[in-house]
Amino acid sequence: MGNGLLQSIADNVIFVLVCVVVAAALFMAAYAAEKYVHKRDGITERILTTRKIAMIGLFSALAVILHVMDFPVPFAPPFYKLDFSEIPALLGTFAFGPVAGVMIEFCKILLKLLFKGTSTAFVGDLANFVIGCSLILPASIIYMFKKTKKRAIIACVTGTVIMSVFGTAFNAIYLLPAFSKLYGMPLEAIIAMGTEINANINSVVSLVCFCVAPLNIVKGFAASFVSMLVYKPLSPILKSAHVPQKSRAVQEVKGKDAAV
Repeated sequence: MGNGLLQSIADNVIFVLVCVVVAAALFMAAYAAEKYVHKRDGITERILTTRKIAMIGLFSALAVILHVMDFPVPFAPPFYKLDFSEIPALLGTFAFGPVAGVMIEFCKILLKLLFKGTSTAFVGDLANFVIGCSLILPASIIYMFKKTKKRAIIACVTGTVIMSVFGTAFNAIYLLPAFSKLYGMPLEAIIAMGTEINANINSVVSLVCFCVAPLNIVKGFAASFVSMLVYKPLSPILKSAHVPQKSRAVQEVKGKDAAV
């Protein structure tokens, strides 16, 4: 029993370290991309201003409300649930940049754990954060370089494809084995839950292909569609809350271009 307890503690410590490393890597990627665009466009303000932090808090609150309103889907086992919390995160990241998007996802998970706890040994919470960021991060970076409607559509489609592919692979390679180990449920039992729903499911690969991939596709396109509908009406309000400060040299160039 002592060895089993020590192994369980070690597994949990390793999982926590993986979570920390993944979160740090996502923040660093978002920060590097946004810093590059700030330098290119001559924006002098900090990446996280007081106004932006306040808006991150607002969008995080909206995201956690949608997150706890998750529901099962008929084509997947009950521990896979669909929610639309990526809508506020996508809106926030389009308005305020990649760092804001990752922070909205991170704060959403922290608030969810605070108010609702976890039912998946934290594996589902890591999955929601990482897979959500796999939509938010590429979409926001693509849109940040050229903010047009066409680029926003390309960003959403690209983010959805990346989320679907990455989420499927991440579940098969890491999340399902981690869930099995931390939750104490054999992988065979997890696969059997999928087989009850779809007879074609007989392995981890078939489970993620028939359950995780369509779930992420539905989630990504739904979040993208709603975000595209509501972003333009909300844009004047969001822009009034955040106007990037540019260097004097850039302002002078802009003024000469406008005069011409």
